[in-house]
Amino acid sequence: MELTSYHVDAFTDQLFKGNPACVVQLGEWLADDLMLKIAAENAVAETAFFKKNKDSGDYSIRWFTPDLEMDLCGHATLATSFVIDMISKEPLNEILFNSASGELRVVVNNGLFTLNFPSRPAVPSTIPRETYDSLSIKPLEVFKARDYLLIYESQQQIEEIAIDRNLFDMVNMDPGGVIITAPASEPEVDFVSRFFTPQSTILEDPVTGSAHCTLIPYWSARLGKRIMTAKQISPRGGTLFCEDCGDRVLISGTARLYSRSTLYL
Repeated sequence: MELTSYHVDAFTDQLFKGNPACVVQLGEWLADDLMLKIAAENAVAETAFFKKNKDSGDYSIRWFTPDLEMDLCGHATLATSFVIDMISKEPLNEILFNSASGELRVVVNNGLFTLNFPSRPAVPSTIPRETYDSLSIKPLEVFKARDYLLIYESQQQIEEIAIDRNLFDMVNMDPGGVIITAPASEPEVDFVSRFFTPQSTILEDPVTGSAHCTLIPYWSARLGKRIMTAKQISPRGGTLFCEDCGDRVLISGTARLYSRSTLYL
């Protein structure tokens, strides 16, 4: 069996920036363990598998890290939308996905892809002691949705934080992780963040679209703004254009194709 795989850098307009995802086009689903093996072989944060549903014309999508299947992934959905738009024989305005997190719509507008995702507001919480102790800089506040949301005072703290992985990896948050965030010090950027997942092959995710399902409602309420610009300030970095729509959030970004290859299975 031969399959086509695409390597796409998402939430960026530059190669080697943003978050790399592999996108594999299928006719029918592969066995779960085979998709996990492919994701592990790809060794990027997420591999998305998609197939077109012939009767309805929409698409089904699943996301795998090198370690497990995820319930939602923003950058790999953006990367998949980019691939579908690239290979489509006709111009596309919207792409509809069926997923483990329900129906996901992506609007396509001249190279900008807008993900319509569920809002996941966080509530005040406490963080496991091992996780707290692993952080070189302690948060001001702690919230939780799928992921822990840790609030910091400044962008400099987000840039400088170090994590003791021996402590951090003691807590299994499957399938969640830890978001750290603070107001941006950069002009025309509203907030910055980073994202870490314990017990994972890749500790820091470069740009995490799904984390913004929680970041957007938090910062919208705090700043009194519905439309915002965010940056994830991992070493690769990425920019996300955000909008709070109540029970949904809009997350927009661009992408670049790095490579296309054939898988021989």
